[in-house]
Amino acid sequence: MQRDLGQRQMRLMALGAAIGVGLFLGSANAIKMAGPGIILSYIIGGAVIFIIMRALGEMAVHNPVAGSFSRYARDLLGPLAGYLTGWNYWFLWVVTCIAEITAVGIYMEMWFPEAPRWIWALAALSAMGAVNLVTVKAYGEFEFWFALIKVVTIVLMICAGLTMMVFGLGNNGVATGISNLWTQGGFLPNGALGLLMSLQMVMFAYLGVEMIGLTAGEAVDPTNSIPKAINSVFWRIVVFYGGALFVILSIYPWNEIGTQGSPFVMIFERLGIKTAAGIINFVVLTAALSSCNTGLFSTGRMLYDLAQQGQAPRTFATTTSRGVPVPAIVVSAIALLLGVLLNYSVPEKIFIWVTAISTFGAIWTWGIILLTQLKFRSTLSAIERQNLTFRMPLWPYGSWFALAFLALVIGVMAYFPDTRVALVVGPVWLGMLTVLYYMRRPALAQAGHGEAAIDQEPG
Repeated sequence: MQRDLGQRQMRLMALGAAIGVGLFLGSANAIKMAGPGIILSYIIGGAVIFIIMRALGEMAVHNPVAGSFSRYARDLLGPLAGYLTGWNYWFLWVVTCIAEITAVGIYMEMWFPEAPRWIWALAALSAMGAVNLVTVKAYGEFEFWFALIKVVTIVLMICAGLTMMVFGLGNNGVATGISNLWTQGGFLPNGALGLLMSLQMVMFAYLGVEMIGLTAGEAVDPTNSIPKAINSVFWRIVVFYGGALFVILSIYPWNEIGTQGSPFVMIFERLGIKTAAGIINFVVLTAALSSCNTGLFSTGRMLYDLAQQGQAPRTFATTTSRGVPVPAIVVSAIALLLGVLLNYSVPEKIFIWVTAISTFGAIWTWGIILLTQLKFRSTLSAIERQNLTFRMPLWPYGSWFALAFLALVIGVMAYFPDTRVALVVGPVWLGMLTVLYYMRRPALAQAGHGEAAIDQEPG
């Protein structure tokens, strides 16, 4: 692989990975559950994600490899942990990309209402697959501009909303203020239960930030670029998620959001921008394409690493002369054709299903990152710990707090029928992987001895 991802790209990729369908499409559902208190959910979830990212960053800077947390899990927790984590993450992104290409179909209906969703899902998959097959630099550049479009739009929306709240611009000169945060049944209209109900959708929104660890093997200067990218994540999440939701929930009653179209569109239209709906639709379309782009990158790199470890067919450990793991990316794209099929057969139910399953997969990955980092620290001497260039703060208490929070989210998912499907599909998938692991254990062990030879293959 080639180190072609620069610091400019890494920073926007870290933020872009956290701003996607979860904010533009999923936030309306979360608001219905928690009301204005959803702001608190996103901030708490963001703090937990920051802890997880710092745990990953500590290991990624110390050992910048393409497989990232799967490789660390294998080395520190054992071959089975690495095997399960790698294949689970591959499955997670396959399922997540299905959500993203589903969203593409939904957004395109605005311009082409008669066309079936599956056509746009297939077109999105084909386009992003082509980008990933060129070079990692091409992927990084596309991701930079996708992220920049999202960031600029959210900043403009926050600024426009603040002018309405303070100066009454677009509201006949009457400042809207922030009273909607508590006048429609209070800040937590559905109580603590509503706040808990929203956690699954909130954590789904953050899915993808961990892929920064996967870029370590292709970053120009991982020692500097990874810490800067990770450190920027929490504060930018607070600004963009917290700020956007604060503005939306201050201007519009929480129980009306989603009933009259996108609040992003409503704010711009009140300022006299007639084409607001088309502009925002374009933005959320790029957000979905961005996440699909990231998913193909992540699945390809994870399959590549699994093959290097002898835990996937050896073919996936090969790259082109440009450093692109083409076989791994192509197989991942073929798996995503399932999403096109689901868009054709059950278009109405697919989004809820895939967000729940993706959240379960993400929680497994985040939990493994935290457990691996705890083990990593325990293997170091006192001097080695002091010499770490990017140490995780609040260790080990932050790790245990984050693990407890993830367990709470799993409990919430088990409580509610709509998300319970994830706790069936996820464990069944992990169980199947475990059976396959022990069935192929002799072959995996033999392949693991040949790992060095794989690493030395040309191309």
